Parts: sequence; structure tokens; C-alpha cells
Amino acid sequence: MTHPTVSIDPISISVFQRRLRTITEEMALTLLRTTRSPILREGRDCATGLYDRDGRMLEQTEYTALLGFALMPSLKFIIGYFGDDVSEGDVILHNDVYSEGNQLADIGVYKPIFRDGVLVAWAAAKGHQADIGGSAPGAYNPRALEVWHEGLRITPLKIVERGVMRRDLWDFLMANVRLPIVGEDLKATMGACTVGERRLLELLETKGLIWFDTYKEALLDATERRARAEIAKIADGVYSGEAWLFDDAVTVGERHRISVNVTVADDEITFDFTGSAAETAGYANSALHASTSGLILSFLMLIDPDIPHNEGLLRPVHMVFPKPSIVNCTLPHATSYGNHLTHQIANAVHRAMAAALPRKVTAGWDPALIVIPSGYRKETGRRYVDFCLFSCKGGSGGTWGADGYDHIGTIMTGGALAAQDPEVHEVQNPHLIEHFEYLPDSAGAGEWRGGYGVSARFRMDGEKVIAVTIGQGTEHGEEPQGLFGGKPGSLNSVVYRKADGSVVQPRPHNIEYGLDGATVEQIAGGGGGYGDPHVRDVALVLAEVRDGLLSAAKAERDYGVVLDPSSGALDVQATARRRAATA
Repeated sequence: MTHPTVSIDPISISVFQRRLRTITEEMALTLLRTTRSPILREGRDCATGLYDRDGRMLEQTEYTALLGFALMPSLKFIIGYFGDDVSEGDVILHNDVYSEGNQLADIGVYKPIFRDGVLVAWAAAKGHQADIGGSAPGAYNPRALEVWHEGLRITPLKIVERGVMRRDLWDFLMANVRLPIVGEDLKATMGACTVGERRLLELLETKGLIWFDTYKEALLDATERRARAEIAKIADGVYSGEAWLFDDAVTVGERHRISVNVTVADDEITFDFTGSAAETAGYANSALHASTSGLILSFLMLIDPDIPHNEGLLRPVHMVFPKPSIVNCTLPHATSYGNHLTHQIANAVHRAMAAALPRKVTAGWDPALIVIPSGYRKETGRRYVDFCLFSCKGGSGGTWGADGYDHIGTIMTGGALAAQDPEVHEVQNPHLIEHFEYLPDSAGAGEWRGGYGVSARFRMDGEKVIAVTIGQGTEHGEEPQGLFGGKPGSLNSVVYRKADGSVVQPRPHNIEYGLDGATVEQIAGGGGGYGDPHVRDVALVLAEVRDGLLSAAKAERDYGVVLDPSSGALDVQATARRRAATA
């Protein structure tokens, strides 16, 4: 609502939005520079945000796109839970998937911001923790059959009350996780919220609360108008798409359908997932706000990338996730793998919208297959867990006018996960990386090819080493799809070569024991291609052959580019004939 004493102009709205953005960016950088676990400090599996007194999202910085949009639902639940029983100096923790959380490992930290004794806003941050208790180290348990197998459910919990840490609650939490580093990372996340509180109070000191309240409403309204304008560019109609989960960790061979009907009407859009599969017996169910967050980031890929990330952009977007279903499960189903259904949600949405927005959609991304080793260092006895991000990041799909990104990671992170530095990885863990490079011929061919995947090999020299494997993309039919004539990407794989000489190729969801001294051989596949490969610029094909990324055989088979077998030079006439024959 416009206040009569405050004048509003579009430039000042933009400046206000950028000021909020710089605050959330400083919060995120604070978190990254003070956390200690690889999944946060290097993996950047986190998000930070600012929210008004009612929990409406004002701005956020999401290194992992999924987490940014999973903060607001939890905060609104917290506000309803505590009501007026919040005070200056409080800090609240939350992760419970059955009270608007998205994944137990993703612990949110929420700090109310008071000015002159009045609640004016909230600062929040969420990060993936290295452990959350439960039956398996590393916060994923492929054998879980109910939520209590997976770890601690933290319903809204005041861990700091009026500025004083609740030692009893803190000790209770730390007694139920395996790694002290979790406590250090949670304190770092609290620190990020304190930075957000400090910077927002500085803004209020300069501008005043009336100005802030007036401009936040103007910002939300302006963002809504931009979102509606983007939707209005899409032709009215109903668009349908589907994707499949191949393995739920329990039922071998059963496929689980994720289906969406997208209805565009004027400047509003509805995503309806009615018709998606029932809940599964295993941990591959998605909590509601893992699904809504995955859908929002998929939608954002289809509109102006510069639109502000606040609640205004969600006003013309309607989401239907039937309950119970695999995309909106019920207690007591296990859910720790549910975040990863973002892959299927995005694939279904982009397949649906390919006809309406052919220059916005992407071909299929590589779905992550992640190895999570844990054990003890021989020299110190210190326990460790790592997600080995360097070895699991495949390529993204190609899109109109651009090749896919190489070695970028899963679509649910928006490709933001940073690759681990191999030397730092070896310092943090008793591992020796023997091989790590781009995987030739892994990218799906297209006018704009998919991103290349990687191959890696590393030895695990700890004691009592086990490895949890989670993921997908290992079976034929799961290759990242090509679009508009583009070729599919390539598959993932993991092999363990144990110290006794035995070889194990685990299922995508697995816990393997007795891996002291074992070597892991891993492939992260490439993304799907976009458009007819036979119209790709020949110079680009030749450059990739020269660089060793593309074999001469694949160049001829998929791109129609023929090289002289003795000199390696382009055979211009043979290439012209080959491409003409497929035109």
C-alpha cells in the first residue's frame, strides 16, 4: 500500500531491490567463508534470504536454486507456530518435511529482525548438512522405509532465545549427529542471518520503517507485473509433458511417472501434476515443498532471467500437487531423495513447453549419481563424510543458441554447485585422486550440443569405509533427452574395485561396506543435444576433435563431418555428401 508521505518511482524500486540483493549476497558469502564441510564451503549447497514480518519473500541469493524457494514455506509455518511468541535475539531451526520443509538434511535457520521492539522482517538461511543422524552417515539412507529412518525431524525449535543459546537443546541436537562439523556449520549459518539482520537495520536507520514497508509493497507489485507480462507472451493453451523415475531404491524394474499439464490463460499459468505416480515404498518421495521449489526453478528457466526473486513473481503461478502422490507424500513416508525428483519435474515441464517456448527450453541434463564415502582417518581416527562433487557433475542440456555447460551438475542446483578442488579434497579426506578429466564423446550431439560429462578414479584409504550411492541415470532409457532432432546424452556409472580384487557395480541407491583401500571408478554423463547435429558449424566439430573431446567416428556418425583417416584433415566433399544425404 502506498503511503502518502512516501513518493515512489521505478528507479528507486530497482535500487531498493538491488540493496536487498546485496544484503542476501553478503549473507551467502559470510556463510561460505565460515562453514567447514565440503558440501557447503565448496559445494555451495545453500541459500540465504530476507522476508517481511509475514514471511513473504523479499529477496534471496540461492547458490542451490532449490533451497532458495524452500525457505519461505518453512518460515510461514514457523510464524504460524510461534505467533507472537518471538523476541529480539531469537534464532529458530527447522527441517521437518511434514511441516513445510523440503529435506531433513537441509536445516533452515530463521532470525526475526526487530526495530524499536517491533518485528519488521526475518533473515533466513538454509544449507545441506553433512549429517543429520538416522541409519546412514551423510544424510541419505537408500534403505529407509519411513521418515524416522532418515534422521532428526526438527520441528520449529528456538535454539537461541533472547540472545542466549539453549545449551540443553544444542547438546541434544549434537548428540544425534555423527559429525561435530555440523555444529560449526549451523553456527556459521546463524552468523549469516546476523549479517542480514545488521544490514537490514542499517537500511531502516537510513530510510525508516514507513519507507521500507511502502517500497516492499511496490517491489512485490512491480515483480508481479513483470511475471504476468512474461506469462502473457506464451500462447494460451494446455501443454502436457511427462518424465519417469526408473528406480525408487526398493522396487526393481518399476517406473514412476511424473506428469504435468500446463495451462496458460492470459497472464496466469497453472502447473497441475495430477496423474503422477503414487507414493513409493522407499525414500524417493518428494515432500510438497521440495516439489514446489523444483517447479519454481523450472519455471524460472522459461522467463526473463533478470526478474527479481520475491513473492511477487509467484502470484500469477498456480501449482497443483495431488496428495498423496510421489510429488506430495504423506507421513510416514521417507523423503530424503525427494529433492532429486526436480530432475523429473523439470524434464516434464520442459517437454510440455517445448512447443510453446522452443527457444527457452533445454534438452535433458545429466541426473546426478553421487558417491558418499564415510569412514575414519587412520592417522587421527577422525570421522569424515564427503559427497565427492568433483566426480558426479555431468553436463547440462543444449538450448537455442548455446551448447550445454560442461561438468555443471544437477538441474536442481541450477548448475551452481562448485567443483571441489582436487587437492583440497585430498586434504579433507583420506582419498587419492588418480584420474579426473572430461569424458570424450559424452555430450549429446546437436546444432547446440549437450555439456560434456567427466570420468574420475580415486582411492579411499580410510578405515571402516562405507559408501552410500544415490542417484539415477544408469539404465538405457534414462539418457538425457535430446530436443528438436538433438541426440541423447550419456549414462552414469560407478564401479568399486575392492582391495581384495573383487569388483562391485552398485545399484543407483546402495550402501556398500568393506571399502578400505577400494578404488572408485565413476562416470558422470553428458547432457542432451538441441537441434539437428548436421547443421552444426563444422569448425566447432573440428575444434572438439582436435581437443580430444570428440572422436572422428562420432563426428562422422552424429554430425556428418568426415575426416581423412590418415591426416585427420576435413574431407570437404565427403562431408558435403554425408550431410546432404541426411538433409
